[in-house]
Amino acid sequence: MKVTVVGAGAVGASCAEYIAIKNFASEVVLLDIKEGYAEGKAMDLMQTASLNGFDTKLTGSTSDYSKTANSDIAVITSGIPRKPGMTREELIGINAGIVKSVATSLVEHSPNVILIVVSNPMDTMTYLTHKVTGLPKHRIIGMGGALDSARFKYRLAQALEAPISDVDGMVIGGHSDKGMVPLTRLATRNSVPVSEFISEERLNQVKEDTKVGGATLTKLLGTSAWYAPGAAVSGLVQAIACDQKKIYPCSTLLDGEYGLNDLCIGVPVVLGRNGIEKIVEIDLSEAEKTHLKESAEGVQKTNGLLEI
Repeated sequence: MKVTVVGAGAVGASCAEYIAIKNFASEVVLLDIKEGYAEGKAMDLMQTASLNGFDTKLTGSTSDYSKTANSDIAVITSGIPRKPGMTREELIGINAGIVKSVATSLVEHSPNVILIVVSNPMDTMTYLTHKVTGLPKHRIIGMGGALDSARFKYRLAQALEAPISDVDGMVIGGHSDKGMVPLTRLATRNSVPVSEFISEERLNQVKEDTKVGGATLTKLLGTSAWYAPGAAVSGLVQAIACDQKKIYPCSTLLDGEYGLNDLCIGVPVVLGRNGIEKIVEIDLSEAEKTHLKESAEGVQKTNGLLEI
């Protein structure tokens, strides 16, 4: 199993590290445009192999896509990260050109590849990847919902004063501060609705804290987060590589599901060896349907800024 990660910055390097440590891939290729940067990151990570007990081979390359040939899965983290005060949507001008070039280069060298898009604005970059590559919809996946759901579960565990292994919850909708739809109604602690343990007011605070999860970290760090995004990507890659049939909320191209068409947005999907093997349509409340529709309108507005 060969995995390529394009972009050797903080998110890409964390992603490569988590994949390597989980030891399910035979090879991880890290690629970057900065001379020697990916090579250095790969070498540094390889020097942890005996310490962390993995046999995954990590190699780095400066802009040489031939090194990525015959990749089974490729992750696109390329682009500029957010700075404090920036929205994900403000990154579109620069990142669209980068993602377009990266996606087409990857498919040229690995025509059977499954692509995972991380670059922001993520839903729009996932949609752009569909348009420029023409790959089947099940082979293009946007990462956002997996990360947002992890942040949701972190906030729920805090509010519940419970171990996070007790907590389950999901975020659908667009990967943006205004577009996320944390499904508080369906969140549980060991199968018991969390509303049994905390007040509606506290649950609403959890929802709002989740929606600004990325912005909160950007303000604290001075740039975008990397540990949780890297871990979220590695989870998606492992679910595909190991044919786990796990359900994750991911940005996927919709064709009538949830009443939406011709856009990529976060909904629950089953991930396996073929990529997205099934879109799971859950029964939403009227309020949740309204929020998802509003989120979709925001994604469509951002999509309208693309030059394809």
